[in-house]
Amino acid sequence: MSQLIMMLVMFLLCSMLFAEPKERPRVFITDSQSWEISGGFGGGGDAIAGSAKGGARPQTAEIIKTFGERCPNSIVTNQKEKADYAVLLDHEGGKNLVLRDNKFAVFNKDGDAIKSGSTRSLGNAVKDACAAMSVDWEARGAKTTQAPTETEAKKN
Repeated sequence: MSQLIMMLVMFLLCSMLFAEPKERPRVFITDSQSWEISGGFGGGGDAIAGSAKGGARPQTAEIIKTFGERCPNSIVTNQKEKADYAVLLDHEGGKNLVLRDNKFAVFNKDGDAIKSGSTRSLGNAVKDACAAMSVDWEARGAKTTQAPTETEAKKN
């Protein structure tokens, strides 16, 4: 009896080791190059002065880090052409708590927007984007593994 249990355990371990790994979706992440501009102008008497400063505040590295933490079932890639999904995430800091300052949009490989929204935290924006990709990934997997319908079979 103990030999049978030992063989069963060995079989399960071997099947886990040699099982084909589940394919994970590849994600290309980009931001919309948020801009921040500030400045002022003033004068008095014979003097007038002004200044302005600004520029892009890219947050892509922070977004990728958060994506790796909150969406571990995906692979982040920097090659857009190999990606199954593209995520545009606009992470803007410095706003008050009432305003939603993390906007996101998820596009599938066909270029169709499958989800968009805004959240108060970057982590929740990533979580929502990840959930949308998971649902779409499963639906696409089901479509490719289903047997063709009778109508589809007649077309071929």
